[in-house]
Amino acid sequence: MAVTDWRKSVVYQIYPKSFNDTTGNGQGDINGIIEKLDYLKTLGVDYLWLTPVYRSPMNDNGYDISDYYEINPDFGTKEDFKRLLDEAHARGIKIMSDIVINHTSTEHNWFVESRKSKDNPYRDYYIWKDGKDGLPPTNWESKFGGNAWQLDPVTNQYYLRLFDVTQADLNWENEQLRKEIYDMINYWIDFGMDGFRFDVINLISKAEYRDSEKIGKEFYTDGPRVHEFLNELNRNTFGDKEGFMTVGEMSSTTLEHCINYTREDRHELSSVFNFHHLKVDYKDGEKWTKMPFDFIELKRILFDWQVGISKGGGWNAIFWCNHDQPRVVSRFGDDSTEERRVKSAKMLAITLHFLQGTPYIYQGEEIGMTNLYLDDISQYRDIESTNAYQIMSDNGFTNGAILDILQDKSRDNSRSPVQWDNSENAGFTSGTPWIDVAKNYKQINVKQALADKNSVFYTYQKLIELRHNLDIITYGEVKPLLEEHPQIFAYERKLDDKSILVLANFTDEPVDVPSSIDIEGSILINNGTYHSNVLEPYQAIAILR
Repeated sequence: MAVTDWRKSVVYQIYPKSFNDTTGNGQGDINGIIEKLDYLKTLGVDYLWLTPVYRSPMNDNGYDISDYYEINPDFGTKEDFKRLLDEAHARGIKIMSDIVINHTSTEHNWFVESRKSKDNPYRDYYIWKDGKDGLPPTNWESKFGGNAWQLDPVTNQYYLRLFDVTQADLNWENEQLRKEIYDMINYWIDFGMDGFRFDVINLISKAEYRDSEKIGKEFYTDGPRVHEFLNELNRNTFGDKEGFMTVGEMSSTTLEHCINYTREDRHELSSVFNFHHLKVDYKDGEKWTKMPFDFIELKRILFDWQVGISKGGGWNAIFWCNHDQPRVVSRFGDDSTEERRVKSAKMLAITLHFLQGTPYIYQGEEIGMTNLYLDDISQYRDIESTNAYQIMSDNGFTNGAILDILQDKSRDNSRSPVQWDNSENAGFTSGTPWIDVAKNYKQINVKQALADKNSVFYTYQKLIELRHNLDIITYGEVKPLLEEHPQIFAYERKLDDKSILVLANFTDEPVDVPSSIDIEGSILINNGTYHSNVLEPYQAIAILR
């Protein structure tokens, strides 16, 4: 069915480099996406979110843009991209583009000009500072490791780079820069784009530049002018486009800010990503550690945001996976056996897709793809992971201990090629894939999933259909249940005189549903064998009452 309110939409994220290769060069491409549009139509999704396909040296897989107006030739041409838009639109699917406007590649012409001299007209497009007593301007840390300032020998000043050394932060205080960004956004809107995902957008407003006790986060996260800048972006670009959908990736943000980013009367963004629930397996808040996930904390965070953002009039994106996260079935589910993988993948899908917000499905999630489980550092491609390997190695970690952590936490886990069938390289490419294909592709692939009516794929298809057809899933209030229960994730959705009860067992042991919970009603979806007051291992059920 056609979705008239974007809030009822379901988004499918595509990481083009790993989606489908039609040239045999080992990397996915735009024509590869076009080739799979009928598959995505069968799944039932409304939007495709593409990670950046713009011209880039690909030091951070496209999040280092060198030309906002050109398509990366690795992926195809601008004509290919236009054909993708047309073919998707013909199938009732919209395209959301990922855009990075907190920073550019150091190969972008703005930066090339900026570094030539202190009085270059583009100098103020970036953030340049003098060093301090032979050291960088501040002690801020890059999110990819090391100091966040890079000395440039041409002018003997430092530029800010919150991410890789090749990703220079833009200076949003410069009005001319902002105008150039708005012109670029409008170019792609006129080209036919239906939405944008804005990368780390809450970092665009920096406060003051001084040493920090918190590695600098308090000076650039949700900064003093960020809401002003986003309102200005909205007014000058997509704000008057009916049905245009935007989502902002929010780094280390707060619930209060996210309500303000997305409240309709503030005219900033449609929705936000936050990642707090995906840090429940970070020991002492540190990513590069080993720790079982904290189930009670996972529920607490998700429910706090569900209730809080709804009451505040904001809107959330809801998701388990993306290109920066490990595969959820390996993380919060159980991939130790085929039966457990399938059952827990369905359980995780049901748990998420009855929550309020816009659901995102990451490529391969709909067939229950697992982590990659690489066993040698030479197999890793992610710059964050290789940097972390070096830092941990310098700090005395053994090779085995580091690889054990990377197998759990590396972004490469989600970047392995989509497993289309059981042929060589999982049907992804006729060449040599840019990153290894998961070893289990002969058992886990799209062809197999489509042929099996009990596969994970059809659970996702059913969940999308339910969201399209039942207003309560979009608009109903969320009432958390059994918040301290050590095994069961439970909540209720309520709208008018209807309610939906969702129960999910996150463990490999059967569990009794407390007698306080009324399980009577009509089953909407059930990945288990029975409807009773005992949940099977990894069973999830939704009951309409």
